[in-house]
Amino acid sequence: MDMTDLRRWLAEHATATDDHDGLLVRFCEALAGAGIPLWRVSVMAPALDPTLRGVSLNWHAGEGMSFVASPHGADEESDWLLSPVYALVEKGETFGRWRLDAPERELDFPVLRDLGSQGGVDYALHIVEFAPGTALRGIAISFCTRLPAGFTDADLSTISGVLPFLTLAIAKIGLAHTLREVSATYLGRSTAERVLDGQIRRGEGRAVPAAILLTDLRGFTALSDRADPADMVTWLNEHFDALGDPVERHGGEILKFLGDGFLAIFPVPDAGTLPCPVCGAALEAATDALAANAALNTRRRAAGLPELAAECVVHFGTVIYGNVGTERRLDFTIIGRAVNEASRIESQCAALGHALLVSESFAQRCARPLQPVGTIELRGLSRPQRVWTLPD
Repeated sequence: MDMTDLRRWLAEHATATDDHDGLLVRFCEALAGAGIPLWRVSVMAPALDPTLRGVSLNWHAGEGMSFVASPHGADEESDWLLSPVYALVEKGETFGRWRLDAPERELDFPVLRDLGSQGGVDYALHIVEFAPGTALRGIAISFCTRLPAGFTDADLSTISGVLPFLTLAIAKIGLAHTLREVSATYLGRSTAERVLDGQIRRGEGRAVPAAILLTDLRGFTALSDRADPADMVTWLNEHFDALGDPVERHGGEILKFLGDGFLAIFPVPDAGTLPCPVCGAALEAATDALAANAALNTRRRAAGLPELAAECVVHFGTVIYGNVGTERRLDFTIIGRAVNEASRIESQCAALGHALLVSESFAQRCARPLQPVGTIELRGLSRPQRVWTLPD
């Protein structure tokens, strides 16, 4: 493949797919086929992700692709400050080149010493900036060879000639991936898929039979009045991890956080199937969540930290799953009588002395043995509601 064909293919591939692995492999193989002595090519990019600081795609001749994720943390920050990419960025430069067989004192960067120890000889680094407005400020692309003579000027010129097409393709793929991941982070993966599929008109929604799971942390408001706000955020996140992970593990999705609790949904594809496997999964999520929160409180008690007990309600009903809000500020959520009922049942947990309450409509669909708690009056509802819990 000549360089003209490579440029055309890069544009077509990036337009048709979001396959960054295939993109980089084809790019590297085409350059190697043109006689450029590539041993290693790496694309490094920042990540707009709650768990990752950045990612790297690395190609090695004869070995293929590898993916490296760099989580947030002090060690990873130190690695960044000791990288050639950081050195160029700090100096406002966009290109750097190092001989890796130079004396050790000339290689100030651990990554270059490591590549040199593996036989790398010549290392060229390009910094490409993207348009401002997101955390994806740009990418760094490095090229390394083991050829004793290193890269020729012609080699570097050929790389520079096709590099803009590669970076444009990576920018498109990277932004598409970031859009999906950020949407999933803030909306939930299933809801994000609906939004990105075009379901963004206000009032647009559909009726969905669903198991609803509602949690709340008892005593959070009183504790927040006397604790340091930064500590409260840390503690709240720990409890949300304990309560939320089982929801996702059992197939549910957290739709929104409600101060010191959250609302989750388990859509039921076939409401006529009894007993309902989705309701069974929702109940498992609730029991696992309460157990995980109790285990967290045990660890917190041992550390001399305050505890936060959790309450949980599972309910079943038909809800409207869609967009509600102002003309330009929408929330993709569930609304309906079932949501209100779940909230009012949850408010009775403390009075009834149970951390878990199961509504009547949910209990009728559940295969697991339940223990009746009693009948309660719920504000705004015309008839009393029977509630259950799990047997001791």
